[in-house]
Amino acid sequence: MPRFAHMLADGMRARGHEVAMWAPQARLVNLPAPRALKKWLGYLDQYVLFPMEVRKRLRQCSPATIFVFTDQALGPWVPLLTDQARVVHCHDFLAQRSVLGEIPENPGSWTGYQYQAYIRRGYAKGMHFISVSERTKADLHRFLPVAPVSSEVVYNGLNQAFVPQSVDLMRKTLGQHIGLNLDAGYLLHVGGNHFYKNRGGIIELYTAWRAQSTSTLPLLLVGDSPTPALAALRSNSPYQQDIHFLQGMPDEMVRVAYAGATVFLFPSLAEGFGWPIAEAMASGCPVITTNEAPMTEVAGAAGFLIPRRPYDAAQAQAWAQEAAKMVEQVVHLSPQERQKVVTAGLLNAKRFSTSEALNQIEKIYASVLAANG
Repeated sequence: MPRFAHMLADGMRARGHEVAMWAPQARLVNLPAPRALKKWLGYLDQYVLFPMEVRKRLRQCSPATIFVFTDQALGPWVPLLTDQARVVHCHDFLAQRSVLGEIPENPGSWTGYQYQAYIRRGYAKGMHFISVSERTKADLHRFLPVAPVSSEVVYNGLNQAFVPQSVDLMRKTLGQHIGLNLDAGYLLHVGGNHFYKNRGGIIELYTAWRAQSTSTLPLLLVGDSPTPALAALRSNSPYQQDIHFLQGMPDEMVRVAYAGATVFLFPSLAEGFGWPIAEAMASGCPVITTNEAPMTEVAGAAGFLIPRRPYDAAQAQAWAQEAAKMVEQVVHLSPQERQKVVTAGLLNAKRFSTSEALNQIEKIYASVLAANG
């Protein structure tokens, strides 16, 4: 979210607008206090001191000001505004869906339900919304008590220069960086340990693929260090020596990894948007992802689709074996077939332009200001 907020701020400044960023400051939480109290002092910073500061600053703002909430999770502060023009950006509603029992892989608690309800009551005062995908927009409309005044979709733009590069050179470069021979290629995933990234499912899928294939390409998982559960899954795989967790990779090396991969695996359980799909395609890498929105929105007709991993463990095993057939298909594309896939991916990735996204957002901001008089 900080990266998204700065992208908005920098983009609007570049378009000639004056921008100020308001956020709670760490004041009370920095006072000497027992660790058990730190969390509560942080709440006071956010929900007592910051609202007082906002109310004071509102009196000094020009009527020609639009207030932008960069994520719907900032809902608790939306009711601080009354007549001011305001827009709420929406990224995903996974936390809200979880506490309602819609995502069995991530059951919510009673306190989580209460907190998400608090957030929902707040952003419902927003009136104008911009979602990053049609799926996010649909979820938003389900959770709002009344129809919004306006609700638009603006896809995220790529925030780095992802471009195709020499596959052989990228494999050598990455191989030298991590100490592996990657000349023959590799399977790649980029993402953290959040439940919806389905990293465990990726290991299951890789193990099933190796069991039915003559290929021995390794699996590289770029992101966080493995959790104990993920480490155990790796240890239980007969191909554990070919499963590599890579953390602390600089952005430049992640771009290298995309450009050199044989195939990018992204079987997420859910997303708000799905940045890595667009990043991989813009880098000239074929993508296998889940046959559900918003992954299908981002992949378009250029991706290879597999079903969502079932929650039931017995069904998940069958899922991995069936999805492994898709991996085998993509790994063994002929040079001509692969080039068609790469070309389609590059064309699809052009839809995700940061400049174009900012242009659309600027127009929406202007329309909201005009509607507000």
